[in-house]
Amino acid sequence: MKRLFLLLGLLTGLILGYLLFWPVDIDPASWTPPAAPDLEQGTYAANDKLASAELLSTEPFGAGPEDVAIDSNGFIYGGLVDGKILRYQADGSQPTVFAETGGRPLGFHFDTLGNLIVADAEKGLLSVDPTGKVSLLTNTVNGETINFADDLEIGADGVIYFSDASSKFGVHEFRSDLMEHRPNGSLLSYDPRTGETKKLADGLFFANGIAVSPDQQFLLVVETNKYRVQKYWLQGPKAGSMEIFVDNLPGFPDGISTGENGTFWIACPNPRNAPLDALLPNPFLRKLAYRLPEALQPQEIRYGMVLGFDATGNLTYNLQDPSGRLAVITSVQEFDGQLYLGSLREPAIGRLKL
Repeated sequence: MKRLFLLLGLLTGLILGYLLFWPVDIDPASWTPPAAPDLEQGTYAANDKLASAELLSTEPFGAGPEDVAIDSNGFIYGGLVDGKILRYQADGSQPTVFAETGGRPLGFHFDTLGNLIVADAEKGLLSVDPTGKVSLLTNTVNGETINFADDLEIGADGVIYFSDASSKFGVHEFRSDLMEHRPNGSLLSYDPRTGETKKLADGLFFANGIAVSPDQQFLLVVETNKYRVQKYWLQGPKAGSMEIFVDNLPGFPDGISTGENGTFWIACPNPRNAPLDALLPNPFLRKLAYRLPEALQPQEIRYGMVLGFDATGNLTYNLQDPSGRLAVITSVQEFDGQLYLGSLREPAIGRLKL
């Protein structure tokens, strides 16, 4: 019996030592988030408006069409976890492999020449011509490697604006960036006329979706880990400065796009997580939680959420699906009266008539 107690004591000591002192690759910073908006009632009240979305299967090719783009012929494109880019007919049928990047394609947009511009988290900013040939546009800025190209938008002048989500953690470590909660992200631009890559702003908390305003006066950049969207002025007396566009969102904002009527669509792959919000003010507890098996850390919730805002930041659309029929929605694109929904994990693209 004495030996059993000794063994239990030793095991307890080892577990405590691991939880308290085992080195981790995050350096958490304290942040107290605002109280999450109510999903039971009020502005962001839950509904089932996303539940009727049509699902365009990505099988048997794979899963995770994180972003969606539609070309001038109405063909639909989505990039999968293993680097494949699928192309569907305009009616959503007959998916085929259009190209392969060899990385993790995330953000998509077509330029005026018909090239699909891709923010690939592992390769950088890529261009895929109409035949499916992939070429590198840029993967460095100021002599440093772009670590996590995430999303992009193309201005009317052809300049490509894109995000580097985290200079410290890669695409497979995004949970680490969230748990660290430091401003590791940047907003970048690439000018195809000169080949120049610029850093427009840094100090962003997981820089994610990008959208340019219809009048080209400003762009919006999502800060996923701050539950907010920032406005970066491109023109006028405030050019080069940033201000908050919308704050304290009810979910983790991800992709953002400009709709056909000027609506800014925001995809939220998950609603706010109460256990995580409770951990954020305490770096010590976050280190403890980070040392636990991932299954014991705060988890994703299967939930569908897409929000629309006007140019002044007022909510105009609140589309949800608490059942999570299509979950982890990371992008939304409006085309011809329909919303196309991408997902980080699902084996399908969603399509919803407005």
